[in-house]
Amino acid sequence: MKFIRNGHNHALYTICLLAFIFTLHSALPTFISSSFLEQYGGAGSVGLIYSARSLLTVICFFFMSRLLRKIGNYRATLIFVIVQILALIGIIYCNNFPLIAGLFIVSFAVINLIIFTLDVFLENHSDDIHTGGIRGLFLTIVNAAWILSPMLAGALVSDNQYRLVYLGALLLLIPFAYLLRVNFKHFKDPDYDHLSIHHTFHKITHNKNFYRIFVSNTLLHFFYAWMTIYTPIYLHQYIGFGWEEIGIIFTIMLLPFVILEIPLGKLADQKLGEKELLSIGFVIAAIATAVIPFITVKNIWLWALILFLTRIGAAMIEVMNETYFFKKIDGTSSSVLSFFRITRPVAYVIAPIVGVITLHYLDFKYSFFVLGALLLYGLRYSLTLKDTK
Repeated sequence: MKFIRNGHNHALYTICLLAFIFTLHSALPTFISSSFLEQYGGAGSVGLIYSARSLLTVICFFFMSRLLRKIGNYRATLIFVIVQILALIGIIYCNNFPLIAGLFIVSFAVINLIIFTLDVFLENHSDDIHTGGIRGLFLTIVNAAWILSPMLAGALVSDNQYRLVYLGALLLLIPFAYLLRVNFKHFKDPDYDHLSIHHTFHKITHNKNFYRIFVSNTLLHFFYAWMTIYTPIYLHQYIGFGWEEIGIIFTIMLLPFVILEIPLGKLADQKLGEKELLSIGFVIAAIATAVIPFITVKNIWLWALILFLTRIGAAMIEVMNETYFFKKIDGTSSSVLSFFRITRPVAYVIAPIVGVITLHYLDFKYSFFVLGALLLYGLRYSLTLKDTK
């Protein structure tokens, strides 16, 4: 599959391989982390920990552009990998909950920063003509790792012993670090912008289409955060599924990301604009999420189907957000890219807080009505977006 010329394809596929390994590393513990932490506290305390780790991530992102100008993208990535290794070693061997919580918070921040540096590598080996196809390929590779991770995690967890999952995640950093060093040690950094936080924020908020795609991306990651934190707990404790069953459900659930994102990206490049597909995605995700409270039976295929439908909508939203945004920037736009990636941790700050408040007033299953309504609210921004075509 050829997207671009001038020798960039090798770098593109190498970045995709790095993204696959790193996503598998970060995704492996994702669906068991909330249950791992809940051993030490309730669902409310888990939500607060998720908020704290996201707040740290937001703070770190504000300094990323300055860091890249000082040490470069390759060195920054290598430093983050070392910090991540140390954090995971602590999580695996430590039994002190405050320390585990602190390391968990640091680990999440570092994961997001490495994802950011991979974005920088990718944007510097891309062109605008093929943005949809390139982002579709990249997201498909990333989501293939997400599909594998629940079943691998389910196989590693036995009798609620979660630390083996973190060990598996740690080992995946070895090939990641090797490929990074071999292929990007001599990476030539672009002239990153020097925009201050104030000027970057002004640039985003005063460009209506930038602002709309930022809100759209925040809503998407709010959905991911809510589902990541509360769905495993709900399926395990309230519906009664075992972890191997949950692994199967989540694997099926994530298939739309692999099936749809390349053709949708190319469709946005060649025929349709992003607005229509983005709006359809919000509608599908909202309706499917709002159906969840009505399903109370322990049927693995029924749960796999409804969660599969939610991810059809999410896949459409994700690839359209990415395609639209990266058509609007270039490799030097590190400040704006930082703010775009901040939407994920911001959502992970907001979602647990909203979740704690919602669970105080509503039964667990009815909280999914709230999530469905918020997704439907995304139409306000998708329908007013000006297409890039």
